[in-house]
Amino acid sequence: MAVDLNQVSNVEAQPGELPRTMAAWVIRPEREGEPLEAFQLEEIEVPEPGAFEVVVRVMAAGVNYNNVWAAQGKPVSVFPYGDHPEWGHHIGGSDASGIVWKVGPGVTRWAPGDEVVIHCNQASYEDPEVHGLDPLAAPSQLIWGYETTWGSFAQFTKVQAQQLLPRPQNLTWEEAASYGLVYFTAYRMLIDQCELKAGDTVLIWGAAGGLGVFAVQLCAAAGAECVGVVSSEEKGRLIMQLGAKAFINRNDYAGMMRRGGETPEQEKARFQESRRFAKAVKEILGEAPEIVFEHVGKATFPTSVFAAKPFGKVVICAGTTGYHLDFDVRHLWMRQKRIIGSHFANAYECMKANELIEQGKIRPVLWRTMGFEGVPEAHQLMKENKHLGKISILVGAPEQGLGKTAPGAGAIHAEVGA
Repeated sequence: MAVDLNQVSNVEAQPGELPRTMAAWVIRPEREGEPLEAFQLEEIEVPEPGAFEVVVRVMAAGVNYNNVWAAQGKPVSVFPYGDHPEWGHHIGGSDASGIVWKVGPGVTRWAPGDEVVIHCNQASYEDPEVHGLDPLAAPSQLIWGYETTWGSFAQFTKVQAQQLLPRPQNLTWEEAASYGLVYFTAYRMLIDQCELKAGDTVLIWGAAGGLGVFAVQLCAAAGAECVGVVSSEEKGRLIMQLGAKAFINRNDYAGMMRRGGETPEQEKARFQESRRFAKAVKEILGEAPEIVFEHVGKATFPTSVFAAKPFGKVVICAGTTGYHLDFDVRHLWMRQKRIIGSHFANAYECMKANELIEQGKIRPVLWRTMGFEGVPEAHQLMKENKHLGKISILVGAPEQGLGKTAPGAGAIHAEVGA
């Protein structure tokens, strides 16, 4: 049945009741490929909340690269994972702001009408790791809206109650939907995994990107000094505005990037560039960095290990240039450095990070807001690297600028990238 895009912001059912169907952007196994083709608008039955679950009316959704992967079915298809085999389709979206619409049995903290943002970590309440270790260690751990069926690119989404956080009232709907996945990831990396503190020195790769803009702000809030690596003077000015001590244009050190398959002569030249880069970082910070904030992977990791100070830490959550890492391990063991892997955040970390947003100490950085019809285009822009920062999608919110009810700084609107 055809879906009327003009009616997506209208819902006849009152809080506490669900309509029978909803509009959703859906990926199915038979059309994995380019996002423009993989995402198709469908009318889907609205899911009922189970025990300790909540159905949220989505007001705005955030776009992340994970659903470019979902669209393509690469590097792996999402359909063998999570609850996809049960439903046979995928509704993406791992960031959202919205309104609690119906709660399942056992939910006591939330009620219909509550305004929320959603963090994207799910795990079974029955896993013992959830109760004393960390939900990220649970064998059932999944990323909602990627490894699960019911994401945010729909009028309604189904989540675990523990995924809900109060919506910062100093933000609009689209601003509140823009930050969760990347910000909460950066928070765990620095605050919990690396125990960031005042006086620490930090090197941040991709400092004007989705993760980096929050890493810079967290350093400033903690009293740490950071230098950010960016790809242009304009992006350098942005991170200075966010609190960086200085920036380095990566194009001035292009020869340090690991491409793989270097000859001994090429590796020698590459290492000399890494030395030159590390010297520049040390001159800015006054010492080698205590922490290196990594998510680039293959191209930068050898330099990260070399640049960190003795007993320093390299924390990594991704490998955007490749996840097979090749580096000289002597710089690791002889200087007793540590490599720390990190993946998203648990509910407590998300709550504490969200409080900083509510207090205006950390601000989202948003490039563009699109209407509900823009979901395929937004992911195509990401795939082709034609986007210039974080994209939000209006769903239940009929226009931009709605939802803010409290004074305070909102999002920074800027063109950002690596």
